[in-house]
Amino acid sequence: MANLTLRDVRKSYGDVQVMHGVDLDIVDGEFVVFVGPSGCGKSTLLRMIAGLEEISDGTISIGDVVVNEVAASKRGVAMVFQSYALYPHMTVYKNMAFGLKQAKTPKAEIKRRVTDAAEILQITDYLDRSPRNLSGGQRQRVAIGRAIVRDPEVFLFDEPLSNLDAALRVQTRLEIARLHERLETTMIYVTHDQVEAMTLADKIVVLRDGRIEQVGSPIDLYDRPENAFVAQFIGSPKMNFFSSGDLTATGKTALGREITADMQVGIRPEHFTVGDSADAVVEGTLELVENLGEYALVHLLTATNVEFIAKTEQPPSVPKGTTIGFGVKQGLAHFFDTSSGARLT
Repeated sequence: MANLTLRDVRKSYGDVQVMHGVDLDIVDGEFVVFVGPSGCGKSTLLRMIAGLEEISDGTISIGDVVVNEVAASKRGVAMVFQSYALYPHMTVYKNMAFGLKQAKTPKAEIKRRVTDAAEILQITDYLDRSPRNLSGGQRQRVAIGRAIVRDPEVFLFDEPLSNLDAALRVQTRLEIARLHERLETTMIYVTHDQVEAMTLADKIVVLRDGRIEQVGSPIDLYDRPENAFVAQFIGSPKMNFFSSGDLTATGKTALGREITADMQVGIRPEHFTVGDSADAVVEGTLELVENLGEYALVHLLTATNVEFIAKTEQPPSVPKGTTIGFGVKQGLAHFFDTSSGARLT
């Protein structure tokens, strides 16, 4: 196991630069999630760490060794792909053993490692099967097992759950979390799903357009996003944004500061309180209610045609088209500069 360090890492394809000077420190044993919208560079960054993509500039170090010129097979990393990448003509055992066999590992050692990994992942009964006879979740476990047997310093996961159905994603996510706790090895995990990021990560790296927007624990990013992009990306449903013109007269002065035209106010759906219109920070016309049992998602429209969502314990008992006033829980509004998106202190 080892620390992982990136310094001013850049990537260009011809004249097109896609990674713009990434600096990142990952501590030995951390579970780090790269998250961001499609095309933000998270998979490219993972592949550069793996050695599957050359970097155009900067350095990547694993432990005390700069690995820029080190072959992927020699970096001490193991990667789990979105597509599983299993050999269809080989049994599960042979798929898991293949890399070790190529490295001329003794047969007894191969057997021990494969058997141990299969027990960890509860796939011992599948070792003699071919991948075509396995479910998607079972194939993903085999792919993870193939990584485990290599005993890497760093595990790399590239959207490993995206091909699974919703229920299986939740189950496999829990298995990956337990695996990290058991192995205590550095893991880097790429996803576009911020719920996966929030539930798995010790540390989240939010990327946009080849740049890091913020690095921090899930709760840091949720409670104190550094800019409007992170604020809207982290949290489900996403944070609502209002300008001064969307707020009531009370709202312009009741949030702990005066709201001016160059500011945006961010309010998470769960931080609204239903109150009297006279005390409301924002008002909205009821458009739709999603009653999810434990809570309701209330979709509304301000007088300035800004859509927003409030999360409430009980669905409103008024008909559609009714105007509802909302306050905000004390100290839980966020403020951002309209032009730059930067957080205002």
